[in-house]
Amino acid sequence: MKRILLLLLFGCLLASSFAQRLKVLTWNIQDLGRSKDASEIEAMVDIMRDYDLVLIQEVVAKDPAGAQRVAQIADELDRTGSNWDYRISDPTNSPSAYVSERYAMLWKSSRLRLRVAPQLDTELADVCDREPYFAAFVLQGTSDFFYVINFHARRFDNRPDEEIQHFAGYVDRLGSNFLICGDFNLEESHEVWNPLKTSGMRPVLYETPTTLKRQCRGSDYFNYPIDNIFYPTRHWIMLRSGRVDFVGDCDNLEAARGISDHLPVWAELEVR
Repeated sequence: MKRILLLLLFGCLLASSFAQRLKVLTWNIQDLGRSKDASEIEAMVDIMRDYDLVLIQEVVAKDPAGAQRVAQIADELDRTGSNWDYRISDPTNSPSAYVSERYAMLWKSSRLRLRVAPQLDTELADVCDREPYFAAFVLQGTSDFFYVINFHARRFDNRPDEEIQHFAGYVDRLGSNFLICGDFNLEESHEVWNPLKTSGMRPVLYETPTTLKRQCRGSDYFNYPIDNIFYPTRHWIMLRSGRVDFVGDCDNLEAARGISDHLPVWAELEVR
């Protein structure tokens, strides 16, 4: 009997620990819209299904196909055994229709409860080519909420740091518990991140290329370390992190780039 009680206690502790863990994935899915076929959507869903929260950048805004593809992804995720919810942003308030995009957030409704509805950050619309998209969630088994910021910065040769410098203001606006996810078009070591690092934010990846070359050089198809997730060490412990290499071999590079020229970045975080 004592052994059974100990096993039950261990099981409860394990379940409680799992409930306070969040698996988050961020992915710039290049030109997510009419260009993606059913097999490519299937490949995306196969990657996303194991996460609690998925943040997508570069959803096409020029026609309805972008939003339709996100809805298709959500529908396919529902068929994997978990119930998913999702939101798609309005087109960003960008300098031109060619720069404007939509963002998407998808999450398992059994793991996360929406606290603040996703919305484009109008306060940064005048200083960012694509203003961030943010929301707040409560994780199952916890009572506090946290914010998630989804962002796609301007091109690397167009000073993305001039946009990212404004993220330091989120500490005053949102409090200390927020994640910043996306394609920043610069590396995590750039000095523009220093104010957030001083406040306790850390990236989940260091010097890890997350984009794909057009052609292999030898057996190397990795390019730039520009996609990441920043998390507050005051509120979360980072257990594991990585990139999802859906290429695997140079022979697969061309087909893989049909899905995206970026790899998904993920992290498993535990509430402190």
